[in-house]
Amino acid sequence: MSTPRVHYPWYKKEDTDAFFALFQNNIANFVIIAISMLGMGFPAEIVFGQVLPGAAVAVMAGNFYYAWSAARLARRENRADVTALSYGISTPVMFVFLFGVLLPAKNLTGDAELAWKVAVAACFISGLIEAAISLIGNWVQRHLPRAAMLGAVAGVALTFIAGEMLFKTLEIPVIGLLVLAITIVGLVARVSMPFRLPASLFAIVVGTALAYLIGAADGSKFSDAFTHLGFYPLLPNLAWYEGLGLLFTTMLALMTVILPITLYNAIETMNNVEAMSAAGDSYSVRECQAVDGLGTSLGALFGGVFPTTVYIATVGSKWMGAGRGYSLLNGAVYGLATMFGLIAFIAALIPVAVVASILVFVGMSMIATAFNSNHARYYPAVALAMLPYFANYLMTRFNRGAPEVMQGISSAIGALGQGAMFSAILLGAMCVAVIDRQFRQATVFALVAAGMAFVGLMHAPKLAWYAAPDFVHGYLLMALFFAWYAWRGVEPAPGPAGRAPAGD
Repeated sequence: MSTPRVHYPWYKKEDTDAFFALFQNNIANFVIIAISMLGMGFPAEIVFGQVLPGAAVAVMAGNFYYAWSAARLARRENRADVTALSYGISTPVMFVFLFGVLLPAKNLTGDAELAWKVAVAACFISGLIEAAISLIGNWVQRHLPRAAMLGAVAGVALTFIAGEMLFKTLEIPVIGLLVLAITIVGLVARVSMPFRLPASLFAIVVGTALAYLIGAADGSKFSDAFTHLGFYPLLPNLAWYEGLGLLFTTMLALMTVILPITLYNAIETMNNVEAMSAAGDSYSVRECQAVDGLGTSLGALFGGVFPTTVYIATVGSKWMGAGRGYSLLNGAVYGLATMFGLIAFIAALIPVAVVASILVFVGMSMIATAFNSNHARYYPAVALAMLPYFANYLMTRFNRGAPEVMQGISSAIGALGQGAMFSAILLGAMCVAVIDRQFRQATVFALVAAGMAFVGLMHAPKLAWYAAPDFVHGYLLMALFFAWYAWRGVEPAPGPAGRAPAGD
């Protein structure tokens, strides 16, 4: 007797909560892009007519693909509780492209249009590189411990998502604490809201209404938002092709920025797919890296300049019980909002403090998943992998405005914060290997870390030979220490191994 097929819905109530969480993530990035590029001197017709529509094409394509991929997984496993992967612009990569590609290109050329074309070419090449990296994605996932990968994700969640969004939530305590209470009751405890509204929607409605009632919302931003309304069609162009000539001649030095940040983006995708596997939905790392790379290149064909990735907030959507509807809705809304210039309008309507609490929940769920999906013996490795992101947070938030404050805390903050994703994974991997008494593996991870520090992927501000000599020497000493125990032949530890399961 055959098993009856389970119905996988196009949209369900829980998708609304997940939509608002993903929508807030993406809209924050779109608004930052607009404000930053306008501040650099890029004209509005490039920002709103080319860059944001190009980014929207990539976001639409990725979200629609991952909604289809979720339906495919649901059919294969005959489950109705599959959650589609979240997709959007990677925030760390966005800042690198803003200030490491667009700004230098603008300063060197003195021409906003030429600088935009160079950045489009850089984005196109970055996408192709990530698609190529996908060929080894599953192999890398199989050989990295889950505790190390999820510990790195939890470090991002604790600092940049849960931590920073809690700060934003409490900037208006009267509103923020109420919205936080709604989030805890509705999303953490899963208690139904009045009128059976989704918790995130109820929080946004109540919080926004209260903000305007007590005068906490900035009315001036609301009036300014109307200035960018219009029609911006999603049309391909040849800016990427025109920019290639400059990128590979006078701007070749930008490749030292593009290569490491693309590798970072590929590893971020791998970590986030692994987090979803731990939460119950197994997607192929190789496929996701290829989709992210091709989505990035597709966005560049339409004028976009920012690489896209599987979002770190996907696990939060899984915890909310979302399916594929939130991904479909997010892609559609961003396409329409960008075409009609509604990004600034929407951002001005809802105060940040109102939506930030939803992202606090997303960060909480990601940290919890990092621990829940690993055996208790690996908790120290998860914790160690989280720590480099404290340095990265301090570095990115204080290094420009108050470097003396950061230096006064510790001279190691800047070095540890540079390439934090790599150092987080490798330190966590060494810890897992040592817990398992697999000292040969620990030796290999230490040597890989030494190699990355040597070329500047870790602990250095840019790529260079012998970029971080003190760290190179330190990792080599670690490797010698581990190798000594491997030579002694220490018995492996009993119990479960820390190796991550293969993605498929």
